Amino acid sequence: MPENVKHYRLIGADGKPYPTPVKGTLGGHRGSRIFGRLDCPAASRAIARGGYVAHRVFFAHASIAAQAGYRPCAACMRDAYRAWKVTTRTGAADGQGSHDTAEVAGQ
Repeated sequence: MPENVKHYRLIGADGKPYPTPVKGTLGGHRGSRIFGRLDCPAASRAIARGGYVAHRVFFAHASIAAQAGYRPCAACMRDAYRAWKVTTRTGAADGQGSHDTAEVAGQ
């Protein structure tokens, strides 16, 4: 690969970063383990408030983000979020359920 090619750092299905010359198609937040579109309005607001950028990660595809343990954003990926919530409803006892409901209500 030529030296002048820009490399991006994406997160793989194993949750570990790897360098690639291809930009990610989705962004996420390492702390909350949520991923969404790069133009997500909720992420844009968080970035504007500051503090979010230091924890930002990127993925090549939604399936990779899910395999790495991230869930879809309720703001920009509503259908994927609803499908995720249905499949993980039995896991609501871990505290995720109340957080997810508050996040959806705040839209």
